[in-house]
Amino acid sequence: MASKVTVSELNSFFSEAFPGEGTRPEIVDLEEGMARVRLGYSDRFLRPGGVISGPTQMSLADTATYAAIFTLEGITPYAVTSNLNMNFLNACKAGTVYATAKILKAGKRLIVAEVDIREESMTEPASHAIVTYALPSKPKT
Repeated sequence: MASKVTVSELNSFFSEAFPGEGTRPEIVDLEEGMARVRLGYSDRFLRPGGVISGPTQMSLADTATYAAIFTLEGITPYAVTSNLNMNFLNACKAGTVYATAKILKAGKRLIVAEVDIREESMTEPASHAIVTYALPSKPKT
């Protein structure tokens, strides 16, 4: 089965729903149950030591998971993060950062994904997250 949304549709949705030019990741690839997002480099994402900050990586993991959910459910703006567990494995180099989210389990109310985050030149992940989203109740018919 194919993704229920396109890259273009999701980038348009994120642009309208989350204004903030230069701080918003770009969706670069979608497949059913998978999303890859890119965050361009900015000094504002750095922490002391010149590496990408933890909060920036956590936000990227959250965004990638949100996008991956849309590949299964269509655009579901009221889906909300219910848990995000992040393991920081290596310093995330300053540069363009990618996050790839893959859905592990999609239930009626909860969706669980794992996310790999790395700067584009890194061969090993900078961080790994497990993210759970709660889905809104479906309208009764």
